[in-house]
Amino acid sequence: MAQDVGIKAIEIYFPSHYVAQSELETFLGASSGKYTIGLGQTKMGFCDDREDIYSLALTTVSSLLRKYSIDPNTIGRLEVGTESILDKAKSCKSVLMQLFGENSDIERVDTYNAC
Repeated sequence: MAQDVGIKAIEIYFPSHYVAQSELETFLGASSGKYTIGLGQTKMGFCDDREDIYSLALTTVSSLLRKYSIDPNTIGRLEVGTESILDKAKSCKSVLMQLFGENSDIERVDTYNAC
């Protein structure tokens, strides 16, 4: 029976580039507060031409493993949630598997949702 099951750590990464939502409201001619008040957003991050969903995920997961000294061989499930996909033939979780070395016994799920 599995022991010590659950979320042990969490990691997040934000791209360094962003658009201030108040400026976007002005640029698009949207009503003042549409994004800042209506959605509660002050900034929206975006990737530059050297980043994509795979590099963001690899950066985040490798940072998680390193910061919390997680042995990749102890991972039994990998669930990726995203709104983005680059290649419909290859899932994000498949790209992340390179971080787990010989551990191929991982239940893997990609979940795609949009707001």
